[in-house]
Amino acid sequence: MKPDSPNHESGTKLPIRRALLSVSDKRGLAEFAKGLTSFGVEIISTGGTAKILKEAGIAVTSVSDVTGFPEILDGRVKTLHPAIHAGILAVLDNPDHVRQLREHHVEPIDLVVVNLYPFEATVAKPNISQEEALENIDIGGPALVRAASKNYRHTAVVVSPNRYDDILREMKEHDGAIQRPLRYALACEAFEHTARYDAAIASYLNSANAIQTLPERLTIAEPKAFSLRYGENPHQSAAFYGSLDDAFEQLHGKELSFNNILDAYAAVSLTAEFDEPTLVIVKHNNPCGVASAASLRDAFTKALATDSKSAFGGIVTVNRLLDESAAEVMNSLFLEVIIAPDFSAGALTLLKKKKDRRLLKLERIHTGAGLDIRRVFGGYLAQEQDVDRFSVENVKTVTKRMPTKSELQGLLFAWRVAMHVKSNAIVYALADRTVGIGAGQMSRVDSARIAALKAADAGLDLKGSAVASDAFFPFADGLLECVKAGATAVIQPGGSVRDDEVIKAADEHSIAMVFTGIRHFRH
Repeated sequence: MKPDSPNHESGTKLPIRRALLSVSDKRGLAEFAKGLTSFGVEIISTGGTAKILKEAGIAVTSVSDVTGFPEILDGRVKTLHPAIHAGILAVLDNPDHVRQLREHHVEPIDLVVVNLYPFEATVAKPNISQEEALENIDIGGPALVRAASKNYRHTAVVVSPNRYDDILREMKEHDGAIQRPLRYALACEAFEHTARYDAAIASYLNSANAIQTLPERLTIAEPKAFSLRYGENPHQSAAFYGSLDDAFEQLHGKELSFNNILDAYAAVSLTAEFDEPTLVIVKHNNPCGVASAASLRDAFTKALATDSKSAFGGIVTVNRLLDESAAEVMNSLFLEVIIAPDFSAGALTLLKKKKDRRLLKLERIHTGAGLDIRRVFGGYLAQEQDVDRFSVENVKTVTKRMPTKSELQGLLFAWRVAMHVKSNAIVYALADRTVGIGAGQMSRVDSARIAALKAADAGLDLKGSAVASDAFFPFADGLLECVKAGATAVIQPGGSVRDDEVIKAADEHSIAMVFTGIRHFRH
């Protein structure tokens, strides 16, 4: 059965005569409480909240005076008492409930204002102990919030200071009462609040469980941060859920789009693979140029050379402070987004001259942690993030010829890029840059051909290049296409039933080939 429409009995008013305030987030608390008292509302409160209200000169009744029982166990037990919960949960148009309230001398509580211990903020701190994390799991708060939400017809609930003005405005317009539509909306927000809180706790505890990587129940409870103009296409509505604030700070430009955020994540994830000064250009969720250099100006020039046509309207990410010299060469190209750990004053001044260009200061890289989750028919697919566990020490040469030092550098560079290219992925590279990228083809041979064609269009010579394949070559034809393009060294996972055939073809063309034992499909 569907719940009542929020507009059902829209004129039903709930006069607010008695309110319980117990909050962790003290923003606007005193001002809100003063607003309530101007309507003659009696305020009940606990601990630190009551102290702040009393210091502001606001009359407060302590919860202990209501329950006749002191706060105990270092504050772990305060509001868990029938005198509180009966006042919140009573159905006031039920004569039997009203009789029981009178019989037990319980007064109704019309408004519950509660937000919870800052569990997420606590566990985000470095080196937090599990003991401290557990102490920040709120018990009484969620019980109050859920009780008031369940009984929204007779009790209003507020879980965010951002709602204080709405409450006071509603009471002013309706003679000290809150109407049913707002109470319904507040109850929905409150259940979302407690759902996200419980999900954060479950996520933290599961992350500490080395045995259980994938939880038995998948819970996603992120708040809606903001609406987007549209999704991947203009006819699709979209929004972002969660928080971008600790990922980056937007310094300039118009609001980010759905596709901007996807591409920004792809670009930042790839940039994080490199320790040396590196620049990545991404278009449609695929890299179209990657390069490392002593200066970001040189890195941009080299990365752009891979595919200057595709770079138009793309996203650029760097892993060093973006200086004015690099900004000068970037400014000549139309770029949707530029992301850097920081920008020099001169670079900002120059790049801000284009009003719509988004400039993002990267605060934190959210990659390699949590689950990769995708919606499919009937549910969700969840997996661990694809983190490269291959290192140079694990290189296994399977051909007669060993790769040279420069070839090995090119192989490792190409491999780091290939894991961020849509499958089937083929990446040609030198020691410090990409020179050809083939992405998203149904045939690995076609990916190799397309990468070579794009290199030719860019005027790049693939002779002596290294090439990476994100998955094994099922036949020798894919390898031979790379050899035809000019590659002299190959890195691939291996594992095909025809590995011997592929290795034989490499030996016949004096190609050095190494196996990683790791596949990096990216569908």
